[in-house]
Amino acid sequence: MRNDARVVLGVVVTIAVATGCGASAPHEPATASGSLEQLAARADCTPVLSTDSAELRRANCTTKDGRYVLATFATDRGQREWINEAKDYGGVYLVGRKWVAVGEQPVVTALRGRLGGSVETGTMHSGH
Repeated sequence: MRNDARVVLGVVVTIAVATGCGASAPHEPATASGSLEQLAARADCTPVLSTDSAELRRANCTTKDGRYVLATFATDRGQREWINEAKDYGGVYLVGRKWVAVGEQPVVTALRGRLGGSVETGTMHSGH
């Protein structure tokens, strides 16, 4: 029985992986990765660079869904520090590995359909 159980478990895992069952819903794409230009292309945007440094590349994008800012980071830590600071000013953030897209809720929702990622919301504090 022990070997049969392993075979059945192996078949179930193989089917789950092949059909996309797991942590993400079937309608959610895998989280995109790549350079700013690769992410922009996947999001159907022609990026207009506003920052181009070794640590951070940031571009403005305008698509049929609206305007947003797309940023890529050299490190996970740099990305998290940037998000934590930016969230003080409010906004909706679509977060992937070493990239962030910032825009209004409907734009971020549309982008998530193309880029995957997770949504985080900033909090506007008084005085900003």
